Amino acid sequence: MTAAGIPRVRHARPADLPYVALLAAEHAAYENAAQPPADLPRRLEALLFGSAAGRLRCFVAESGDGEIIGYASCAPEVSTWDGAEYLHMDCLFLRESHRGLAIGRMLVDAVLDEARALGLDQVQWQTPPWNKDAIRFYDRLGAQAKEKRRYFLPVR
Repeated sequence: MTAAGIPRVRHARPADLPYVALLAAEHAAYENAAQPPADLPRRLEALLFGSAAGRLRCFVAESGDGEIIGYASCAPEVSTWDGAEYLHMDCLFLRESHRGLAIGRMLVDAVLDEARALGLDQVQWQTPPWNKDAIRFYDRLGAQAKEKRRYFLPVR
C-alpha cells in the first residue's frame, strides 16, 4: 500500500510481473494488437532481473490502495544519425479509470529520471496515429512528433 492513499511510481519487482503482463494484455487489446505470449512474466523477469538484467527497465504505477494500475518500460537504444544513445520508451499504459490524475505524468517522469541516471539526454517513443488522447497528452508534455511508419520483419 502507498503512503496515505497517494498514488506512486516505482521500479517493478519480480512479484509485479504477472500484473505487468495483465496490463500489457490490456494495452495490446486497446491497440487492437496481438496478445502478448502466455509466458510474458517469465520473459520479462529474464530481461529485467536475469543475465540480461539492465537491458530493460520497467516502472509500475500503484493506486492509493497499492493496486498496480499502469506501467512504463524502456531500454537504451542508439541513433546512428545523432551518433548518440537515447532511452526508448517501449510501453506506457495506464488503465482508463486512472487517466487524468497525473499518474501518466509520474510514469513519464520516472522514465526521464532513468534517462538522466544513464546520462542520456533524450527519450523517444511512438504511438498509433489514431490514439488522439495519447497524442494530446504527449503534446502537453512538450514532446515533438516525427512521422514514421514502424515495420516488423520476422527472422526465420
